Amino acid sequence: MAGPTTAESGERQQESSGPPSARRWRNRRFRTIVILVLGVVLLGSGSVWLLYGSPWLRVRHVSVSGAAVLTPEQVREAADVPVGAPLISVDTDGIEARLRRKLPRIDEIDVVRSWPHGIGLKVTERTPVLLIEKGGKFTEVDKEGVRFATVSQAPKGAPALELSLSRSGSATASLRRFGTDRLVREAVDVAGDIPAAIRRDTRTVKVRSYDDITLELGSGRTVEWGSAENGAAKARTLTALMKAASRARHFDVSVPTAPASSAS
Repeated sequence: MAGPTTAESGERQQESSGPPSARRWRNRRFRTIVILVLGVVLLGSGSVWLLYGSPWLRVRHVSVSGAAVLTPEQVREAADVPVGAPLISVDTDGIEARLRRKLPRIDEIDVVRSWPHGIGLKVTERTPVLLIEKGGKFTEVDKEGVRFATVSQAPKGAPALELSLSRSGSATASLRRFGTDRLVREAVDVAGDIPAAIRRDTRTVKVRSYDDITLELGSGRTVEWGSAENGAAKARTLTALMKAASRARHFDVSVPTAPASSAS
């Protein structure tokens, strides 16, 4: 039996390998893929080096904004930002946690990267709504009831808390039921509801029981507030009542729908 001719062998070889144009297209596609893969690898390696290994994107300065009582130096020291470290590697959550732990006066903190060389610390401090005096010192209490700082001089605009709890009658029952901490919390709520114009003139928030809280204002005026309930309504009523009875010395908004005032 005769073997395949030379022409037949060439045809089979051409069929198996395809036409020359197809082979060239496949080769070009392969080279293109290789170049793209190499480009991606090089770009990724370059980016990693730029972010972590280069001297260009590193922490050089730390800025502080929003500090009022705290100084920028105090905030920077507590933050302990790793100056000189790659900016991308800075643990912003860790910085926030350190600031909250070391500086309770901070209410909110936003730690941001400021490319190419900075870390920004945006601080919001707690504002005292009440002061608890003990031993000549003043503990500042914010609107959430957090005792965040003790200072030697009373800050302006925050009234003092006075617990005048007797040991008989409703005061004893109130103390036994709610406890001192709860009564302080009620006083904080009241202080937070006092209208701003009146808060500036408020000297003391006096707590006798859960539903017997009194405000002592300047010039000897007093406000019977009652409990901390319906604080917004009491604030509106007190503002209107003090305008209507500007010469009064005593105001009662413990029942905001039935307020009263008197000259003594």
